[in-house]
Amino acid sequence: MTVYGIHASHEQIHPTDLLTAVRRAEEAGFGAAMCSDHFSPWSARQGQSGYAWTWLGAALQATNLPFGVVTAPGQRYHPAITAQAIGTLAAMYPGRFWAALGTGEASNEHITGDGWPRKDIRTARLRECVDVIRALLSGEEVSHDGLITVDRAKLWTLPDEVPLLIGAAVSPETARWCASWADGLITVNASPERLRTVADAYRDAGGRGKLHLQVHLSWAENDDAASAIAHDQWRSNIFRPPVCWDLELAEHFDVVSEKVTPEQVAEVVNISADLKWHAEQLRTYASLGFEEIYLHHVGQDLLPFVDAFGEHVLPEVTR
Repeated sequence: MTVYGIHASHEQIHPTDLLTAVRRAEEAGFGAAMCSDHFSPWSARQGQSGYAWTWLGAALQATNLPFGVVTAPGQRYHPAITAQAIGTLAAMYPGRFWAALGTGEASNEHITGDGWPRKDIRTARLRECVDVIRALLSGEEVSHDGLITVDRAKLWTLPDEVPLLIGAAVSPETARWCASWADGLITVNASPERLRTVADAYRDAGGRGKLHLQVHLSWAENDDAASAIAHDQWRSNIFRPPVCWDLELAEHFDVVSEKVTPEQVAEVVNISADLKWHAEQLRTYASLGFEEIYLHHVGQDLLPFVDAFGEHVLPEVTR
């Protein structure tokens, strides 16, 4: 049966309020949770960016939900530090934590002062990071000289079972590449045809594990309000790569999104006041083979969304 979880967006919501929301989500019937890991929001209007790893410890303790995080080792995080963070949470909360690894965005990584590498270099760097993280989580001492440098690193606190390392991809090409190393795949909502292409690329290349999907949506009591929420909060997030990879500041995203229309936002966010319509979209995603689906209401007040979807949507899609 498909698991329906909630996505916690640190770029948009204070971590205290996010913790309240995931606790409420568990009570409402959501079966899992995941969160972002950003240093900067995508827009000054979003206005937050709490530290994901601190928050994850609190969230795992405060609920019984399994949690995942989408993170980018290699620049802002040395892979040995990422491995230590993953290993500690997995040791404390066995079977309840996974991490999705991606190549990152300049908006988070530029803070180190290092140059922002080309995409092919970032991809190669991530592959080195994956190997280092896996070796460390397996108890090995690791030294490595390449796009990243590791000197005699060893984790002294290890989980009994190595947690899943998921590949993050939005294109078929990246999905095929993830199949060479990942324990599963996560992508974001798109047309059914596009999602089928990404999923098939991963499976056809031998990809193992579950398919995960993050769904951006906006719900309110009427369609105009739902559209206004999405336009206010998510219009800076409509840009395809390389724009979303390479812009450095929230102010940059706000400038380039000044003339984005509500109709353009609706191309990347599921916007409707109709809860049955949202349930139909989720059923479509599940029919494509996505086994874990994480709902990201792009507004900053999550509790009405949690209550409405818990009462009216989750029973529809889980029966």
